[in-house]
Formats: sequence, C-alpha cells, structure tokens
Amino acid sequence: MGSVLAIDQGTTGSTCLVIDEGGRVTGRGYREITQHYPRPGWVEHDAEEILARTVEAGREAIAQSAATPVAIGITNQRETVVVWDRRTGRPVGPAIVWQDRRTADRCAGLATQAPHIAKLTGLVMDPYFSATKLELMLRERDLVARARAGDVLAGTIDAWLIWRLTNGAVHATDPTNASRTMLYDIDRREWSPALCEVFGVPPAMLPEVRASAGDFGVAATDWFGTGIPIRGVAGDQQAALYGQGCWEPGEGKNTYGTGAFLLFNAGARRPAGGGGLLTTIACDARGGAVYALEASIFIAGAAVQWLRDGLGLVKDASETEALARSVPSNDGVYFVPALVGLGAPHWEAAARGTIVGITRGTTRAHLARAAIEAMAYGTRDVVQTMSTHGLGGIERLRVDGGAVANDWLMQFQADQLGVPVERPDLVETTALGAAGLAGLAGGVWSAPSEFLGARHFTRFEPGGNRAEADAAHRGWERAVRATLAWARDPR
Repeated sequence: MGSVLAIDQGTTGSTCLVIDEGGRVTGRGYREITQHYPRPGWVEHDAEEILARTVEAGREAIAQSAATPVAIGITNQRETVVVWDRRTGRPVGPAIVWQDRRTADRCAGLATQAPHIAKLTGLVMDPYFSATKLELMLRERDLVARARAGDVLAGTIDAWLIWRLTNGAVHATDPTNASRTMLYDIDRREWSPALCEVFGVPPAMLPEVRASAGDFGVAATDWFGTGIPIRGVAGDQQAALYGQGCWEPGEGKNTYGTGAFLLFNAGARRPAGGGGLLTTIACDARGGAVYALEASIFIAGAAVQWLRDGLGLVKDASETEALARSVPSNDGVYFVPALVGLGAPHWEAAARGTIVGITRGTTRAHLARAAIEAMAYGTRDVVQTMSTHGLGGIERLRVDGGAVANDWLMQFQADQLGVPVERPDLVETTALGAAGLAGLAGGVWSAPSEFLGARHFTRFEPGGNRAEADAAHRGWERAVRATLAWARDPR
C-alpha cells in the first residue's frame, strides 16, 4: 500500500499530486514555467527551469500530504526535446517545444518520404514532432560527432527528468513518448535505424525504451528527501487516456489544455489511420503497449490565454464563461486559433490565427465566445474524421484538462457532438494516469480498477436544436476554409 507522487510536467507548468491508495489527492503542488518566443513561430523552454520547478512542486505536494510516496509516476508534454551533456548533465541549449514551427521548411522538403515515414511511425510530416527539432539542434550546435561518441544525450521531457532525478543513472523513456519522436518504429517497437539516418540522429544518444509501467530507476535522496523508485512513465495524452479508464478498444477522451488532444484506444491491432489522424502507442489496463488513434489540435486553452495575455480582453481565463453566456449567439464571429499552425485534420503549418465575421457590433464577449466555441468545433471535426477512419460512431466522450471547468463549453460540446460528455470529479487525469501506472508497478494497487474506484462523473447530455448546431458548425467550416486559403495563397 502507500501513496504515489504523480509528476505532470506540462507546457505551461509542473503539477505534482500525491495520491493515496484510495485514489484521493492528499498533496498538491504547482509551479509555472517561462515561455520563450525568440522569433515568430519559435517556442523554447529552459530545461533546467523545468527540473527546478518540478522538484519544487513535488516537495510542496509531499509536504502537504505528510506521507512519503513509495513510487513516482511521470507524465510530460510530448515532442518537446532536450539535448544535454552526459558528463555535466546540463542542457547544451534551450529545449525546443512541441509548438515550435521553425522546421516547417525541412518538413516540406521531406514530402516525398512522408508516406514511408508515416508507415513506420504512424505520424504525419509536421514540425510538431521531435525528429526535425533534434536534427536542427544537432546541426546548428555542431553536436553530431559528440552525439555519435555518446558525449551528448537527447530525449523528450520524461527522459530528461529521469536522467536528472536518478543523477544520471538511467537514460530511458517509454513507448508512448518514443512514438511521438518520428524516430520510433511503432510496429517493431524499437528505434528505427532508417529514420535515424534520415534525420541525422545517432542512435547512441537516444534513451532506452522501457515499459510504461516498469522500472525507471530511483529518484535520488537529494531531490525529495528520500530515494523514491520511478515506476510509471507516459506521455501526457496517453496518461490521460489511461487515467480516464479508457483501457478497451473504442473508448476515448479529449483533453482541453494548451491544445486539445482526442485519443481513442484502438487495441492490439494497428488501425488504418489516414484523414490527418495519427496512429500512436497508448497503454492497456496493465500498462502494456496498444495502438491508439489521435487527433491533435494545437491551440485550445492557449487561445483564451492569448485573449488574456496578448490582447488584455480578460484578466482571468475564468471570465470567459460569463462572457460567452452574456451574448445569445456568436453573431457570426468565428476564431480559428491557428496561432502555431493547424493540426488535425488539416495539418497546415503555414496557417495563422484568423478571426472572421467582425462588425461594428462585435464585443469582447463575442471574441471570448468564439475562442471557446473553437475548442468544440475543432473537436467535432476530428471526431467526425475518426468515425470515418475505423472507429465508427462514438457513444460518449470523456473529457479532462483545465478548460473543462467551463460548464458552458461542456454543454456546447455535447450539443455539437450529439452524444453525452462526461467530466470526472478529478479533471487532472493526466497525473492520475501516471500515478496509476506507477502504483500498479510499485504495488500500491493490485488491479487498475482500484485507483479509479473513487471517481465520479458529471454528465452533460446533448440538447437544443440540432439544426442550429449544424448551422453553427457550417459557419466554422467556412472560417477554416478562409484560414487555409490565406495560408496556401502562393504570395
């Protein structure tokens, strides 16, 4: 028995929860991390700051809980890549974040190889993934020779944290994170020599891939006051899928965070994919590798952050719900938040944020409503795409992430999809999934159902006028077409 420290290292901050054997949160810590935008389309993080803020949040959570965890589970922002010096353990430069678009031209130049790369990885050719970021870092920092010699190492954020927390004893990742790098063969379940050759990445610098519920070494005493085994690792969206209890084929969830990420468990057989969907690796009930279909919407909650930080239209994101309710409709205003390009199902790296339908009568309430509506419209787009690419119709959608606290959004989402939306009482299912994986491997729980036993769900039933919902969505589709037309104009 005992408790688990769940580390959820996200794009905008690190959340740490201590979860006891009854599935209750007994301690919580959070620290924001700095976003760096050196140029338009570039996004960077300081990996040392990520480590420091994560440890601070973990110590706070442990202090609140007054209990020493018996295991650590790590979940992380995916695709963000770090390169560090093996001897010093220090990063050789900033981490390049998943949102970064600076390798768009390189991806365009790989168009002829994209079908073969998709066959190996399940991914579309886009700057979103780690391989072109890592290729760029190695080339610009003249690190290829050192990488071949094993003097510098690379990894996604999970691998970086594991390396530092174990004081350099373990360089490892798990299949869910590896499957997001564009260097991993998802059928053979191993790093692909052919892809490493394409991107100029020496395999010697890549982490060992271990089972998601397994042994990732021990976090040294100097970090949390005692040595704690790291027993669970999964990328954030796969961890959320696991934390929602979507362990069987056909079960799925949507996470409304910085971006929105829809995942459906596809089981042991690889689905056909296509239609702008990704095929990726997720976890079964015991943490073993299974396939999943994923749709990645790059900007969701980040659009509200932009209204707050970029335009100053609101002081707090929570204000947007009241603003959305204050107007009877969007008044024809649509916001396509392609602030870092468009993800699924369009995958247009050149797209940029577009607001259409503005009139003299447009207010900040209409803009706030348009930003919230965009999350629901984008989700409907990818659900419809999944329905035509191997999953059929869905019976319900489980949801999590910070934006699901907005009841107006949840009801609007149910109305748009025409199926119930279920929100758990603990919306931090990403951390819960990491805890579940670690707790199973660490002996806190003997069965997956045990750590979900205390969960309850609020259910939003679809209602309203279906014809009105469809008409509103057609307006969104028109706005998306305008965004794509601007991006694809030959200029």
